[in-house]
Amino acid sequence: MPRKDLPIPRTMAHRRTSLRRLNAYLRDSERILASWDAFTEFNTDLDGWPFDQDAYGRRAALRDAHTAVAFADVRSGARQLLATARLQLQHLPAHLTRDSWRGQLTILEQALHHLEALDSRWIQTRAQLPADARPGTEQYVDALDEHHAECWSYLDDWACHGRAILDIHAATRRAGTRAKRPQLPALRPRHGGYRAARR
Repeated sequence: MPRKDLPIPRTMAHRRTSLRRLNAYLRDSERILASWDAFTEFNTDLDGWPFDQDAYGRRAALRDAHTAVAFADVRSGARQLLATARLQLQHLPAHLTRDSWRGQLTILEQALHHLEALDSRWIQTRAQLPADARPGTEQYVDALDEHHAECWSYLDDWACHGRAILDIHAATRRAGTRAKRPQLPALRPRHGGYRAARR
């Protein structure tokens, strides 16, 4: 009878899913930003002023909206990702850490706090819109664009510094692998050569 793999604990499976989603967000946000940079290169003058202000604004709104959509899958696990990374960092040996990681985690925590506050404000804003201001209407779209614009810099913080969470996770795995690696027997000289010391 074939052996079945043991089930992965739910918390471990959830963390792996969150890490995969974060990695996907980093890829998506990099692609979105590259597309935005290409647009601005050909649609602004040497001083950075857009040739067409309306077209520039619409394109910026798309960048903000696409980034928000890409981060949506990360949001539910973001707080736990940060807490686990903090805990992992406390137990990592110094030679496997980077000086920048603690500061990057702080930036991510602050950005998430701002995003949560902006989400709460957006719920209030939607509640205050007229009854006929449904998704797709100009008034609703304008309000949503403004919300995305306010969120973008904090989403960009996650795009710039989210890699630290993945790096801390990778360093933790390396530390665990080294701890489990079997130690070679000590060698001691005998008759001009070396042999394994007896246990």
